[in-house]
Amino acid sequence: MALFKFTKAIFNGEPIDIYNYGDLSRDFTFIDDIVEGVIRVQDKIPQANDGWSMSDDPLSQSSAPYRVYNLGNGNPVKLLDFVEALEDVIGINAVKNMLPLQSGDVHATWADSSELFDLIDYMLPQQISERE
Repeated sequence: MALFKFTKAIFNGEPIDIYNYGDLSRDFTFIDDIVEGVIRVQDKIPQANDGWSMSDDPLSQSSAPYRVYNLGNGNPVKLLDFVEALEDVIGINAVKNMLPLQSGDVHATWADSSELFDLIDYMLPQQISERE
């Protein structure tokens, strides 16, 4: 995880690799929110659909139903802002090794957890404050 890897490197004066020259965004999620989502969804068992047709209906409604949910913060943070926040808290400037984009990497990633949150009647704390 970037948080621990970067923090350790900053404290030790070691360089951290910053890909795409810092022009990346990631969705950082607090572990308590992941645990809350897992606990709330564990009793929401998908129900079988006896009238299900392979050619017409989604697999999540089959005679052996399953659901896959994306659970995350849904709010991408710029990598350089993340590193700057670490530097501010630690009180040490990071030694940054600026590198090009890695092969297969993407510019920005974030979760869309709306389907799960609707099912379990849950919102992340920042979503609640945004609605107020």
